[in-house]
Amino acid sequence: MFLRKLLLNNFRLHRDTEIDFSNELNYIVGGNGQGKTTILEAIYYLCTAKNINQNSDNEVVTFGENNFSATAFFSDLIEYKSRVFFGLDSNKKIYFLNDKQLTKLSSFIGKFPVVSLTPVDFFITQGQPADRRKFVDSIISQINPTYLDYLLEYNRILKQRSVLLNQLKETKNKNLLTQLDAWTEMLAKNGTEIVKHRKVFISDFRQHLIDNYANFVQSNESPEIIYNFLDTKNNSDIEKKFIGELERNREQEIIRGKNLVGPHRDDFWFFLNNKELKKFGSQGQHKTFQIALRFAQFFYMFEYSGKKPIFLMDDIFGDLDSVRVKKIGSYLKSIGQAFITLTDFNNNDKIFRTDTDKFISVNNGKISYA
Repeated sequence: MFLRKLLLNNFRLHRDTEIDFSNELNYIVGGNGQGKTTILEAIYYLCTAKNINQNSDNEVVTFGENNFSATAFFSDLIEYKSRVFFGLDSNKKIYFLNDKQLTKLSSFIGKFPVVSLTPVDFFITQGQPADRRKFVDSIISQINPTYLDYLLEYNRILKQRSVLLNQLKETKNKNLLTQLDAWTEMLAKNGTEIVKHRKVFISDFRQHLIDNYANFVQSNESPEIIYNFLDTKNNSDIEKKFIGELERNREQEIIRGKNLVGPHRDDFWFFLNNKELKKFGSQGQHKTFQIALRFAQFFYMFEYSGKKPIFLMDDIFGDLDSVRVKKIGSYLKSIGQAFITLTDFNNNDKIFRTDTDKFISVNNGKISYA
């Protein structure tokens, strides 16, 4: 699968932009604030229904306009047309697939698999548990629609249970306890399925991480990723321990009016040579780990979906030494279609390039081909 063409209308600096892409490497070159990263942002929207930088949809609309739209043409065994429209008045995004409006976005996620390597990946290894959960959930959701359904339902249950816990906190109405028991049972059943999927994912993903980390580091460093929900040894223990933990925290949840137990509070721990990366890793080790995680994601998703994901790489070469730049460069030709933003191609002569690659210059939202 590859992205053949992109159309942007009132999308940040891109008032009316049309771009044709190579099905191999696409180098997008431009100064800061000229609109090159916006191209990656639009592609990510059209693959995941989310903003790559977690920005508000309102911020994407060109100043002085009332809406934006982005359209992508994908080629696989057949042609696909994906389109997103957002209006300021309605404050809603509408997605279309082959000109048919989608009512259930979960059926859209994963149709166009994508991997993004950007500066905000800093938060995966050095940020909060929510950043690592988002990383894991985004991978599993793209290859497993069932997991995405569990995740959406779990968040719905979590929201309803939170409302009920707040009511109990404020009113002390014991008649609400029966309702709490019902929501707790649903939380445990749905949350257990999420935990099972995450445990299987980590078991399969870790070897991809080890292999890809080794490709970027010429040393004996050994990476590891660990997920251990409630110290469960096998899947049959999960729901039983989950319910037990909910029972033990019942009074505290009511007192605080907050969901205190469940996969929404999980974390994933990264290690190098049995030392926790977040506590002991250097900046270079963090950067290498982040790169290895994204390449591991690529090969994991390719293995399970049979589709090569589109790879987005936003301005990552500036902070890397020449050895790692060369390593990534040698990798790029094996991964399929990639989109790579650069501020200045002349300063990136170690990057692998051929005549089949495309060079796209961006200047104040205007496109030209080098």
